[in-house]
Amino acid sequence: MEMNWMVYFIIALVVIILLANAIKVVQEYVRGAVFRLGRFVGLRGPGLVILIPFIERMQRVDLRVVTMDVPRQECMTVDNVTVTVDAVVYFRVVDAASAILKVRDYIRATHLLAQTTLRNVVGQSELDELLAHRDRLNDKIQRIVDEGTDPWGIKVSMVETKEVELPEVMQRAMAAQAEAERERRAKVVHAQGEYQAAEKLAQAAEIISVHPAALQLRYLQALTSIATERTNTILFPLPLDMVTPFLSRASLASSKVDPAKK
Repeated sequence: MEMNWMVYFIIALVVIILLANAIKVVQEYVRGAVFRLGRFVGLRGPGLVILIPFIERMQRVDLRVVTMDVPRQECMTVDNVTVTVDAVVYFRVVDAASAILKVRDYIRATHLLAQTTLRNVVGQSELDELLAHRDRLNDKIQRIVDEGTDPWGIKVSMVETKEVELPEVMQRAMAAQAEAERERRAKVVHAQGEYQAAEKLAQAAEIISVHPAALQLRYLQALTSIATERTNTILFPLPLDMVTPFLSRASLASSKVDPAKK
């Protein structure tokens, strides 16, 4: 009796081991590459996958987007400036069979390719382009890495450079250059303002030369604006041309005396 229970236990254990090796559950974002006696026979999943125990073997491939950091790379630009650049790469597997069969470790291979491409692209760029047009640098790196990983079934969707570090001496030089540029712009704006003011004054002088009364109106306006200040006593000379009309009228009135009043 005890021998029968031992046989049943061994049979049950063998069945459990066979089922564990035969039945696999593959997630929605995973594909299983099945090898039968070492030969690739296709992809399976998602869902329940049944394998032939000890004959078929399955290797899982994750299809989700992988975010990979590219460590800091010290590079020299075309204009002989040493910079330190790091980046992040976003990629995913679009052909699980190629990712398994054509490259041993597609994540490591993509990482090394992105690292070397970052150094090469930065080495072919100028510092101004690296700082002002970083989007072009990202697109160029993404295109080169994507072309290199395409035979492996890898799609590089985006590359972003995170930080560009400059030597301290270069940072001080760029700060001095930026300050000089701001001063230059301020002087240009001031000069343009002076030019426009002089141009307007010239136009006003032409108008006053044509219409002398405009000068008198401007004089009265200046008196009105100064009259608001009560802290000082201000003496204004009265222009003779403003008094002349009144003197002319007075002399004309005196010459026309009524004969009845004589």
